[in-house]
Amino acid sequence: MTDPMKIDRLTRRPQFLAAAKGVSQARGAVVVQQLDRQDGQPAIRLGFTATRKVGGAVVRNRCKRRLREAARLLAPLHGRPGCDYVFIARMGTADRDWDRLLDDVKSALTRLATPRAAPDMGDAAKSPARASDDSRPSGQDR
Repeated sequence: MTDPMKIDRLTRRPQFLAAAKGVSQARGAVVVQQLDRQDGQPAIRLGFTATRKVGGAVVRNRCKRRLREAARLLAPLHGRPGCDYVFIARMGTADRDWDRLLDDVKSALTRLATPRAAPDMGDAAKSPARASDDSRPSGQDR
C-alpha cells in the first residue's frame, strides 16, 4: 500500500533557515520547528540536525538516526501537509528510552498541528496601566 502523504527531505541550508523562522516546540529530548510553506504542495518535508553540543560525530549520527525513525513513524500521522519540519536533537536524544522519545516527538507534532488561538486581550484591557499610579501628589514617596 502506498502512502497517500508524500514525505520529502530538507537538504539545503536555506530550507533549514526558513523553518527556523516558523514556530517551534521543545519536548523532552527533541525540538521540532515547523514552517507552513503555503505553496499548495501537499508534501511534508523533514530535516534533521544535531549540534556539537550533543556530542561527537558518533553520538550526533545516532541521534539523527533515532529522530529519522521516529519521524518516519509519526510524521504521516501527526504532521500537517504542506509544512516543513526540522527535528533538532538535544542532549538526551541518544540515551532516551525509545518509547519516551516517540512520546516527545508525538507531543511536539500534535502541539504544532493544533492552531493556537490569539491571546485574550480582555485581561490586559481590565488591568489599569502602571502610569496611572503616578497620580499621587509629588510630596509623597513610597
